[in-house]
Amino acid sequence: MNRAILLLVPVLLFVFLSSCGSVSYYTQSIIGHSRLMLARKPIDQVLLEADEPLKQRLTTAMAIRRFAVTGLALPDNGSYTTYVQLKNDPPVWNVVAAEEFSLKAYQWCYPIIGCASYRGYYHKEAAEKYAAKMKARGYDVAVIGAVAYSTLGWFADPLTSAMLNRDDASLADLLFHELAHQRLYIKHNSSFNEAFASTVGEQGALRWLRATGRDSLLAAYQTRLSVRDDFLALISQAKRDLRRVYEAELPAPIKRERKQRVFDAMRRSHQQLQREQWGNKPWYNNWFDQPLNNARLVAIGTYRDRVPELVAWFNRCGKDFQRFYQQAAVLAETKPSGSRWANGGEQDKDNEWNQSAKVCGQVAP
Repeated sequence: MNRAILLLVPVLLFVFLSSCGSVSYYTQSIIGHSRLMLARKPIDQVLLEADEPLKQRLTTAMAIRRFAVTGLALPDNGSYTTYVQLKNDPPVWNVVAAEEFSLKAYQWCYPIIGCASYRGYYHKEAAEKYAAKMKARGYDVAVIGAVAYSTLGWFADPLTSAMLNRDDASLADLLFHELAHQRLYIKHNSSFNEAFASTVGEQGALRWLRATGRDSLLAAYQTRLSVRDDFLALISQAKRDLRRVYEAELPAPIKRERKQRVFDAMRRSHQQLQREQWGNKPWYNNWFDQPLNNARLVAIGTYRDRVPELVAWFNRCGKDFQRFYQQAAVLAETKPSGSRWANGGEQDKDNEWNQSAKVCGQVAP
């Protein structure tokens, strides 16, 4: 078989094994993914032809990739040892949806990987077309660009030009995040998978910056994380306010009006943060420039809601990545029935997990 056919065989199996989703959706996935895979070039080869700025970015990326193995016990394979120059950034667009009066993410189910709270497209126009259909059905929707995605080790994922359009700290965070998906992935559990990968990405980036003496970049990255935490606090407050609205016995028009009030208050709180704490810097302006809805909030929550808990696990494991991976795998697979780890659950309720879980020999508080 030629290279193209070899690439298509496992993905075609996904289509025929699938019990949900349309053939047209999987066809665009096959074509988009195959084009990306076929465009890969070994980084060693690209370095011989690249201009100096690209050489520097690729050299840094290779150093980060090596540290992922030696410093973080992440997979040592062909992922991110090749490079693709994209015509359009980013390579993938995800559709996220939620009901009008709910903060539970809509779930799409796929062969092999199970259900997830997003649906990916290789062209923005296709993602927006599908999002419009979901909106017509009454859902809040969001279309979000993703500069990277993981095939969970099924393929040797490439480094792309979209991934290089960031500073060294963010690049390290991103690479460690994507490799973490290969280290541990639980079917039907986007909230765990993305929180786990986000934790590995951030803790790994901090370790890499310290180990390589990038003190100024470390300080800037820590500032960015602090600002991000301020932003997440706005998200959490808005979700608490919205839950009260959605759980109230009120007519839909009144709920709709009060929902909009919550989002208006969130915008005002963002502006206040800029004035009083951020020195009028335009942090998160791009996020607030888009329409606010439930889908935008649940998209953030999928990646961030459980990160503080996982960071606490990491610390109780002595910041040992290997122990953390082993413990996370055990706890994720043996989670209590109805645990908040279920996709799209009402995250602020139900503390049964922390009451029962032991992490690295210590009872979770």
